[in-house]
Amino acid sequence: MTPVDGDDDTFLLSGGEPEPPADRTRRTKVIVIAGAAVVAAAGILGVRSVLGPLLAPDDFDGPGTGPVTVEIKPGQSAGQIAETLSEAGVVATARSFVRVVRQREKENSLRPGRYRLNRGMAAGEALDLLASGKARLVKKVAVPEGLRASEALAKLAAGSGIPLAQFQAVTAQPLALGLPQYAKGQVEGFLFPATYEIEPGTTAQSLLTAMAARYRHTAEEVGLEEGAAKRKLTPLELVTLASIVQAEGGRDEDYPKIARVIYNRLAKGRKLEMDSTVNYVQGRRSLKVSEKDTKVASPYNTYQHAGLPPGPISSPGEKALHAALHPAEGDWYWFVTTDPGRRITKFTDNEGEFVKYREELNRYLGAD
Repeated sequence: MTPVDGDDDTFLLSGGEPEPPADRTRRTKVIVIAGAAVVAAAGILGVRSVLGPLLAPDDFDGPGTGPVTVEIKPGQSAGQIAETLSEAGVVATARSFVRVVRQREKENSLRPGRYRLNRGMAAGEALDLLASGKARLVKKVAVPEGLRASEALAKLAAGSGIPLAQFQAVTAQPLALGLPQYAKGQVEGFLFPATYEIEPGTTAQSLLTAMAARYRHTAEEVGLEEGAAKRKLTPLELVTLASIVQAEGGRDEDYPKIARVIYNRLAKGRKLEMDSTVNYVQGRRSLKVSEKDTKVASPYNTYQHAGLPPGPISSPGEKALHAALHPAEGDWYWFVTTDPGRRITKFTDNEGEFVKYREELNRYLGAD
């Protein structure tokens, strides 16, 4: 279209004819409407850019719904933890979580680990669960009493997912574990039986160090070094005696009696003749110990050598240590677990009764 000479409001169509007034009016309306739409869209975008942060909730209400697992990594700050929670949809904003952490002064109360929380939680409720530890998903490894070091390492590897070779490498340099000097560089007997938590960043070194620390703590609690001196034993000898008590024991109430049998035999200079020491030498666990087994060559074989073996044969728990320090009163020289299924152990100071008890055990085992 081109304007007609002398008429600024008149446009020519492509063919040169003037544009009808009605068409020109309709075109003007279209331009005005389109322009208004553009202005409106720009206005909406502007409002959103200004009011968007104000319209979104700064914090959720309540405990939320729908479980989600989050991980707090070692060394993360409250701000980094807040970002993790926000990205997982646990809290509305990282800012809300940081604010409540600072208000409650909980910056140092957040431990590394995996936690099960909910989406859409109030920041305060999320903090409560994290700080209490109730939402923490903890992997645990239970190391029972009486395991040998090799058995304990296998248990730790299976439960933690850390390769066995790494545990073996650490125990090859036991001085780094912080064991007491009287352990004389051996870990047997000093990997304290307990349940241990596996956290992010746990290593074979840190786990075994924790076991050694748990031993030292327990030894101090029971007064091991002072008690050993009163019994005229070295601390290592006391732990060795307790390890035999642990390996031989059935019920908890039998431990002090077994300890007494060992003390009575030591006092008389008699061989201890403990099946557990023969099994230790042969790396097995069996109720059937033959005469041939009792002749195996080893300083740990108490059928062949008088006195205590050179070191522990298992890791004794607190009850066995306590029994070694506080044996029962009695004149017993023998004991036999006549019914292993029900853990019934009989004690005697009469050799004839001891033979009868052995026969009871053989019948239980189906031995000739």
